[in-house]
Amino acid sequence: MNATISAPVRSSTTSVEPCPAVPAVVRVTIALSGALLAGVLTSFGQVVPALASVSNSAGPWFLVAVLLCAVAGVRTGRIALPLAMVLGVVLLELMHVGYWATTVLRGFPDSLSLTNPWVLLGVPAGLLAGAVAVAVRSRDVRWSAAAFGVTAAVLVGEGVRGLLQVAATTGQTTWIVEVVAGVLLLGVGIVTARSSVGRVVALGTAVVGAVGVLGAYLLLG
Repeated sequence: MNATISAPVRSSTTSVEPCPAVPAVVRVTIALSGALLAGVLTSFGQVVPALASVSNSAGPWFLVAVLLCAVAGVRTGRIALPLAMVLGVVLLELMHVGYWATTVLRGFPDSLSLTNPWVLLGVPAGLLAGAVAVAVRSRDVRWSAAAFGVTAAVLVGEGVRGLLQVAATTGQTTWIVEVVAGVLLLGVGIVTARSSVGRVVALGTAVVGAVGVLGAYLLLG
């Protein structure tokens, strides 16, 4: 008598459970902590010759605020937009808090009053950073193109200002890199716009915004 023993057949496909989503409170906490850390690192970066100019510029803080808004999980929508804009302000002001606390603890004088120009500028810059973080995720190519254009404008405008006003004491490298980074971001916005209207929006917001940022810097001196 022949007997055959058949091994149990295993399915060739295995089910993979999706990774659980990170809770919103965790994402926001990470973003807030990251803002404080950015302020702390800025204070230390100012004493490193290779990082001094970058640590004294506002463009990188704007980029960090946009990225941290994205980390927090901002979404598109009428309600999400104002929430993201408020978050952008909170993040930039937390960067100021981190910078101020670290600088004072290191034994250097610093002010965190409401009359501090950088604290005041953190409000419009934060609102803009939150709006950019939302717009860049929009399915409407005009909004996403505008997000790239605005970000490019901040970098190019500040970079040109640096070359015009402070390059003699800080060197040109940081400001040239900032301008180049802004132009590259604009290029990404134009390439990904996928429509002539989107490309015009990206270019227009970049040019007008850069002139506005440069003008604001020149007025502030």
